[in-house]
Amino acid sequence: MSAQMTFSARLNKIFGRSLTHILSLLVCFFFFLPFFIMVTTSFKETREVYIYPIQILPEQFRLDAYLKVFDVIPFFRYFGNTLIICVFNVIGVVLTSPLVAYSLARLQWKGRDALFILTLSVMMIPYQSIMVPIFIIFRRLNFVGTFLPLIIPQWFGVPFYIFLLRQFFKGLPKDLEDAARIDGCGEFGIYWRIFLPLCRPAILTIVIMQFLSSWNDFTGPLIYLQTQTMYTLSIGLQQFKMQFSTEWTWLTAAATMMSLPVIVLFFFIQKQFMTGITFSGIKE
Repeated sequence: MSAQMTFSARLNKIFGRSLTHILSLLVCFFFFLPFFIMVTTSFKETREVYIYPIQILPEQFRLDAYLKVFDVIPFFRYFGNTLIICVFNVIGVVLTSPLVAYSLARLQWKGRDALFILTLSVMMIPYQSIMVPIFIIFRRLNFVGTFLPLIIPQWFGVPFYIFLLRQFFKGLPKDLEDAARIDGCGEFGIYWRIFLPLCRPAILTIVIMQFLSSWNDFTGPLIYLQTQTMYTLSIGLQQFKMQFSTEWTWLTAAATMMSLPVIVLFFFIQKQFMTGITFSGIKE
């Protein structure tokens, strides 16, 4: 009887794992399919895009669309503009958000909890409702037409990243903090030497999230950038939409090249990214 129960338990375990893997593969397939179609479309001729029923693979893989991208838009200039914004935004959130989160998680000061509630409340305000007031502020500062409106807000802390890092800091043992104080370490030294290195997975998480947000941002550059030489890739993709039609092969080729840096970045830090997401909210 015991052997039969053991065998049945193993069989159920194997069945459960197999079902989980099958469902995961199906979900991955549906998420990967649009990207696969985008890439294959970039290698097609224009006439193949409109063939019905849909032809997934091209008759012959061509690079004409990729070469045409550089004729339609100044791709490398747009790429450089986008990269500048992304790098400065990432630096801004890495320098400010962990510092604010550490203060809200580990320090005791008057009004701390009220400020944290206010931070959470800001996360619930739709950007569309404050878009006009923010634009008026930047216009009066003469920042419109520059990269500054797209960079400066990230240097004052991002509420979601502050919340994410605060949860991570709250989960670290207090003994580390006490031991550092006994050794004569000041408050900033505790943050810089002890806690900041320990939250590396969470920091890498906000790095890739902020990079993705800045890289794909369309609304911000559309509002604040006024000259074509300062456009980003997200705006550059709109230039493939003609007056009466869209050159889908050129557009998908540009979108594929725009996606590659993000894919490469995620490939190198995916382990730390998943670790940061997993451990940032399990303790309070």
